[in-house]
Amino acid sequence: MLRIVFPLLILTILLFTSTPVRAAEVAPNVEDLKASIGKAHDFLKSKQAEDGSFLPKFGPGVTALVAASLVKAGYPADDVVVAKAIKYVEGFVQKDGGVYSKGLENYTTALAVVAFKECNKDGKYDKVIATAVNYIKGVQDANGADDKELKFGGAGYDGKSRPDTSNTGFFVEALIAAGAGKDDPALKRALTFLSRAQNLSGEYNDQAFAKKSSAEDKGGFVYNPFDQDKEKADKRTDAGGLRSEGGMTYTGLKSFLYAGVSKEDPRVKAAIGWVKQHYTLDENPGNGKAGLFYYYHTFAKAMDALGDDEFTDAKEVKHPWRLDLFNALKKQQKDDGSWVNTNSAYLEGSPELATAFAVLSLSYTKAKK
Repeated sequence: MLRIVFPLLILTILLFTSTPVRAAEVAPNVEDLKASIGKAHDFLKSKQAEDGSFLPKFGPGVTALVAASLVKAGYPADDVVVAKAIKYVEGFVQKDGGVYSKGLENYTTALAVVAFKECNKDGKYDKVIATAVNYIKGVQDANGADDKELKFGGAGYDGKSRPDTSNTGFFVEALIAAGAGKDDPALKRALTFLSRAQNLSGEYNDQAFAKKSSAEDKGGFVYNPFDQDKEKADKRTDAGGLRSEGGMTYTGLKSFLYAGVSKEDPRVKAAIGWVKQHYTLDENPGNGKAGLFYYYHTFAKAMDALGDDEFTDAKEVKHPWRLDLFNALKKQQKDDGSWVNTNSAYLEGSPELATAFAVLSLSYTKAKK
């Protein structure tokens, strides 16, 4: 009898203790995460202007990002920093539905939609969100209805500038936050543009650069597919292709997944294949340290959308990505709670922006229940 009971007892103990041990391996300690985000909140509070803004010379975009990041990280909409920030963003709602000051109209409006959604208690911002989405759809429409043109379906910083992967990614995220379904025409058009920004020649991409992509770049995404026509573009390869970039690849991947594209879709499989070859949190692949904190937030969103606790790279190494991301950010956090990029490209030399991206990234590192 004892021979039977003892093994059963051991098995029972293992079964009931395996889950918490596993959670500790794939995600940061809850208190450590809370402490890191709390320090960041205190830093942002110290940098917030009296009117609620952050880096106001760039319009309401950074302020919207701060508000959305803090709510996503667990702070309520009536938190003093969040409340002041979202009130400031409200002041930039225009008659045409856009949320902007001057310039960057699509970019800041898309960020504002996500911020309003995060703070939308009791439907307070329903109308504002709806009109803002109509506005950015108009920005997309400005790129024409000819689906043979490269610009079709894309979104740029405004209705006049050429579209790119980053702005189109923010556009997709705004649509999803506002409740767009996978059959939404604007969402489908955006995926058409993003497909043509991927180093994957075939059914979804007939662009010359994709046909000239190297094995190193295959499956990844480029920032600006129009660079293929510029011989001196710094992203252009000697063969006439365009280099894939980390932040753009995760942007494309999360956009496909958010829009309901299957993991078995060749575009998704190719993007995951590129990530397998380039999994890192030491740099933004293809850009070094430039845009590192932007890269972190796209990495977090894409990994979260994939839905697995671990990511297996090309060498069959399993990475607990939440813990990896937390550790990478934790070691870079300053004593005052902030983050700042030593490479000042893309405004990440401004601690307010880098910290907002870092907090947003950390919000995805919490263990799944």
